[in-house]
Amino acid sequence: MRAFPIFLVIGMAAMTSRLKAEIKEQAMEYKAGDVVCEGWKVTDDAKTGKQPAILIVHQWTGLTDYEKMRARMLAELGYTVFAADIYGKGIRPVPPAAGQEAGKYKADRALYRARLNAALDVMRKDEHTDPARMAAIGYCFGGTGVLELARSGADVKAVVSFHGGLDSPTPEDGSKIKCKVLALHGADDPFVSAKDIAAFEAEMKSAGVSYQLVKYPGAVHAFTQKMAGTDNSKGAAYNAEADALSWVAMKEFLASSLK
Repeated sequence: MRAFPIFLVIGMAAMTSRLKAEIKEQAMEYKAGDVVCEGWKVTDDAKTGKQPAILIVHQWTGLTDYEKMRARMLAELGYTVFAADIYGKGIRPVPPAAGQEAGKYKADRALYRARLNAALDVMRKDEHTDPARMAAIGYCFGGTGVLELARSGADVKAVVSFHGGLDSPTPEDGSKIKCKVLALHGADDPFVSAKDIAAFEAEMKSAGVSYQLVKYPGAVHAFTQKMAGTDNSKGAAYNAEADALSWVAMKEFLASSLK
């Protein structure tokens, strides 16, 4: 029998897996209190039964093609995915308005948590979701968000923060966290102070939370986002190595947390 190079066998297997997948994407309206929001649901319809589910929380410009791309990547790994809309349908600000919009929720963590949990409820009730195996990931503003979701006492197994703010005006809420926490941080991020990092670790340790804080040398804020450019001097820039390494770290963390 003819032997094939191992890389060819692996490539063929990966291609076969992709061909079997039936990725379905759709916008989904839902209510957060009196506010109409529009999230984005992605599933692999080739799978049957309930699957582990991941909530994605967007960066400061709202739900965009970036989060939809990440949702597809997660769905291809076998997860049911729901990308939240924190701001509300049609609210997709660009800088500097994006900073003002994000600031509303950072200043009012109760409001932020309410919007986060409204999206989580949508995902939990979805026919494709196994409610016993839910997690959340978020980017920048959304990285702050998934930590707030955890601090609200949400019933998730894990949260992953990509270059999110680590500060908390109510660190005592760390005692409400029921899940594992992974914070993926640019070691040179000028927007997250050493004081905030120390306070975050103190909060996690005081509450007995199972957490990991991973720092990527040479990476600044927004290191997973190509739209941030590559100029570190601006404080936010893409870093291909940190992007790739953090995605692998997330995959391994989710796989072990959602068994």
